[in-house]
Amino acid sequence: MSFRSLARLASIALLAISAFAADVTGKWKTSFTMQNGNTREGVMTLKADGDKLTGTMEGGRGGPAPITDGKISGDDISFAVTRNFNGNEVKINYKGRVTGNAMRLTMEFNGQEMNMTATKTE
Repeated sequence: MSFRSLARLASIALLAISAFAADVTGKWKTSFTMQNGNTREGVMTLKADGDKLTGTMEGGRGGPAPITDGKISGDDISFAVTRNFNGNEVKINYKGRVTGNAMRLTMEFNGQEMNMTATKTE
């Protein structure tokens, strides 16, 4: 097989993979229940570029926070947000799955996990 044929095949494979990636670009309303039973809501604004994910998360302490380490693989999504709690930087890791206009995520920080849901609004 020639180099040109291999390059063509690789290009087609990359297009096929990105065609099956979840469509996460837009605004998402988020919700999670804290350990004390209080429900917190917020908004994520996401932008997908191939398998990379960027954006912001609003609704926490300190205003909007940038999304870092964002990745998309098919319907799987992961990213991190760093927040400041009482002068301490805390990195919150998110992992989950996108199904249509809904997302189920696990938030992990300081050895604790909480579940979060998100619904696409735009």
